[in-house]
Amino acid sequence: MSDNSQFTFGPATGVGSMPGGDARETAKTVTGSFDDFPHLAELPARGPGADMIGRTAGLLVELYARVEPSGWRLGDRPGRDTKRARAWLGEDLDALEEFTQGHTGQVKVQAVGPWTLAAALELRNGEAVLSDPGACRDLAASLAEGLRLHLAEVARRVPGAQLVLQLDEPSLVAVLTGRVRSASGYRTHRAVDRQLVESTLRDVVGAHPGGPVVVHSCAPDVPFALLRRAGAAGVSFDLSLLTERDDDAIGEAVEGGTRLLVGVVPGTDTALSDPAGSVMGVRTLWRRLGLRPGLLAEAVTLTPTCGLAGASPQYARQALAHCVRAARSLADNPE
Repeated sequence: MSDNSQFTFGPATGVGSMPGGDARETAKTVTGSFDDFPHLAELPARGPGADMIGRTAGLLVELYARVEPSGWRLGDRPGRDTKRARAWLGEDLDALEEFTQGHTGQVKVQAVGPWTLAAALELRNGEAVLSDPGACRDLAASLAEGLRLHLAEVARRVPGAQLVLQLDEPSLVAVLTGRVRSASGYRTHRAVDRQLVESTLRDVVGAHPGGPVVVHSCAPDVPFALLRRAGAAGVSFDLSLLTERDDDAIGEAVEGGTRLLVGVVPGTDTALSDPAGSVMGVRTLWRRLGLRPGLLAEAVTLTPTCGLAGASPQYARQALAHCVRAARSLADNPE
């Protein structure tokens, strides 16, 4: 087993975003649903700065971004958009602090990882940061420093918690395969060398040396082995996007002590099956891998398939509760 197995994870948690704009109501829902593994929710419906890119841009140290018609662009000084992003985050932290008094379990915080951020943020010329290796390096260093400060702030507000950092990397596969479009849309940025991707991720994972880091990717072809080598203690993914091609990498990850945060509950409104039905795919995967059923509860945390920003508030509450019930079903009946 790798030293990743030293970290314990709760049986169920959220991915990140939630619908609506009420930080207190959302924190109450999340902490009420996941009493042992709540997360600091994101509420992108509030507007620019509450979205995942803007929120993470607000964490950067000595780099600032502002909203342009084409998206978030790096600028020289903190402007209105940076201040707004930090204000939204402060509101969310206040709400989390209020509803986690005396909490001694885990708390998960999310930020956009260095490669998705480099694909989404623009340089002053309007091209993605991804187009400039030096800018990518500076961005990753700024992000790592910002995450250190952010984690210290969360630890101060929820002093008994064990913090789990989740890096959201939905564009990681596109970065590795050269599928990120240029500003004109007529060409794509060349694929980034896998070793560079891995070493940059390792540097950012290093911002949380005392606790586990999870990388979330809700895209097909999640690079499990690369993420493990970069130091991820867990990988979060959408189960419905897996194929049997991923089996070997997942089997190796589980045997290496990597936690799987498995997305099984749809992120937008739908009729939910019974909890046992929701985890049928997990059991099928386990049988295919030839892994012992008793290992399921030790290796798997259940989540929605992706963020719940596009769901109705009522469905979002149901989805979180469903994850908890599905996790119980998995633990009670791993066969």
